[in-house]
Amino acid sequence: MNKIQKFAYVSLTVTALLMPVLVLAALPTPTPPLTGSPVTLSEIETRITQVAQFLIIVGVILAVVFIVWGGITYMFAGGDETKAGAAKTRIFNGIIGAAVVLAVGVILQTLSGLIARSFFNV
Repeated sequence: MNKIQKFAYVSLTVTALLMPVLVLAALPTPTPPLTGSPVTLSEIETRITQVAQFLIIVGVILAVVFIVWGGITYMFAGGDETKAGAAKTRIFNGIIGAAVVLAVGVILQTLSGLIARSFFNV
């Protein structure tokens, strides 16, 4: 590398490092927010419940799509045992996926009831 290239690299690096000083940039001083209310535990619990319900619904929809896709593939297998076997596996995996998602939903509801101390109330 010749001297001109070294000088160019060094000058570009120095220019990049000194850019805030060269353009007289000043960082703003952070100020605390003056409005709003603090986040409560019930709001966090509500958001977690909403996200969990959304994910459970999406999981069940995906499982149903896989079951339907497997059924259509099974219908169009046309006697081919490899395609029929793949379709049966897809249907079985869709059923297992739906069962797992619903089981997770039951577990989340049970834990939510235990944490909120409303599970054993009559």
